[in-house]
Amino acid sequence: MITDPFFYLAAVPAVFLVGLSKGGFGGTIALIGVPMMALVISPVAAAGILLPIMIVMDLIALYAWRGRFDRDLLKRMLPASIAGVAAGYFTSASISADGVRIVVGLLALGFAVNWYFSARHRTEAKQRDTPRALFWGAASGFTSFVSHAGGPPFQIHVVPLKLAPADYAGTAVVFFAVTNAVKLLPYFLLGQFSADHLAISLALLPVAPVATLCGVWLVKRIAPETFYRIIYALLVPVGLKLAYDGFAGIAG
Repeated sequence: MITDPFFYLAAVPAVFLVGLSKGGFGGTIALIGVPMMALVISPVAAAGILLPIMIVMDLIALYAWRGRFDRDLLKRMLPASIAGVAAGYFTSASISADGVRIVVGLLALGFAVNWYFSARHRTEAKQRDTPRALFWGAASGFTSFVSHAGGPPFQIHVVPLKLAPADYAGTAVVFFAVTNAVKLLPYFLLGQFSADHLAISLALLPVAPVATLCGVWLVKRIAPETFYRIIYALLVPVGLKLAYDGFAGIAG
């Protein structure tokens, strides 16, 4: 059990930001959780500690957004996400987590830049496309398994569809609730759930419901245009952070 107060100074805000995202507000701010905790512990330990907390957040968010999701979109993306998680597990010994962070970070930045210069001027929703849904669903599952970084690939496909904010939030909640549940077994097989890590998860757990319900509250009170501007804007610092961490890891 970690007793260092500096750990909790980083971990409590990290869990709160992840909870806001799990409630449907901000999406990609969940990616800040592992890097913030990694300021005081290893990224692998941070990921293992966060996953049980994220499962609890998923359950709360599923109840809060019950009935608000896009069934057709989930039918296309979820099987691909599960396949992506499986690919992450079977290649875990050979893949570079830093390389994945770089790719996801650059994708997030490119998506945000494209929106600023082009996509934000379009008023119509993008047409649905099954091959794209399968590709980005698999990419989201894979990057979620490797570093809890499934948000940007999910958003790259779903945000241009211009769902109502509540439907977007509910769809994201179901998608990542299933993806995180599927990750439990491979994380266990890889030894991520030590007794110490689970004790820390339990200590941080009270933050989960408060943060998740705050995220739900915010989504329900923000206009759709403002909601999506926030989503796109958050991709920039998150993309920069992921790319920086990846390049720093490779250089180090």
